[in-house]
Amino acid sequence: MRISNEKKEKIYEQILALLYSVSPKPLFTLNIAKEIARDEEFIKTLLLELKKKELIIEIKKNPQGTVYLKRSRWKLTDEAYQVYKNHQKKFD
Repeated sequence: MRISNEKKEKIYEQILALLYSVSPKPLFTLNIAKEIARDEEFIKTLLLELKKKELIIEIKKNPQGTVYLKRSRWKLTDEAYQVYKNHQKKFD
């Protein structure tokens, strides 16, 4: 099944809004997928696309510095956070 670019953009917005709402706490791919009610593999591909656009950061280590073998956590880049924050101020 193919999803239109318009729908992908809406899902990107949902992901960024979710990460903004919990910032600076990073979320696992699974948590993002559950919140948005989408398939985990689909969300992972979208997260990787957002990473290429330098809007989010992938964290591959736990707080103690141990590398995750199969997991990733995600958070907004500082620049994306500031842009989103300024955008939200316009609507307050």
